[in-house]
Amino acid sequence: MSDELDSVRRSVISCTRCDLSKTRTNAVPGSGNAQTDVIFIGEAPGRNEDLQGEPFVGTAGKILSEALEYAGFVRKDIYITNIVKCRPPNNRRPNKQEIDTCSIYLQKELEIIRPKIICILGNTAYGSLLDGSAITKNRGKVIKRNNHLYFVTVHPAAIIYNPALRQVIKDDLKTLHAILDKIKKGTQIQINE
Repeated sequence: MSDELDSVRRSVISCTRCDLSKTRTNAVPGSGNAQTDVIFIGEAPGRNEDLQGEPFVGTAGKILSEALEYAGFVRKDIYITNIVKCRPPNNRRPNKQEIDTCSIYLQKELEIIRPKIICILGNTAYGSLLDGSAITKNRGKVIKRNNHLYFVTVHPAAIIYNPALRQVIKDDLKTLHAILDKIKKGTQIQINE
């Protein structure tokens, strides 16, 4: 399994499928445990991620790590990735063409890992993966689509601009941890279609 993820990683690093490859320092493939039950998917790499070639290593990454620890997750035991693997210039949101072009890598990651649940971080990933909007109305809920279970929460970077969301993401991830425990035990959970 990790050989397959290594292959995806190498493909991401050498990718030139869209113009983001011309402006990046490093492509940022997903990273973490290939045996995980949960994948966290964000929007796109930021400045620190672009420099280091690893997802969620900047300020948003520190916020995510803090929330994961609070919720009972161990970061090395999960898998973290983005819908787009290269930093858009000036940290702008990735456009539809970039998201569509890069989607092959995310699909491969999901096929290889086959998580029990996918945690969507933020509006851009929510819109891209589930055609959703209004994340504040749907955060903290489990949504079932295409034989996958998704859990929606705010993006850790949102806390930088709105510190009141720090406890929101912590509480959401604690809820996610409890839901994952129920899924593993085969206990019924509330699902929104």
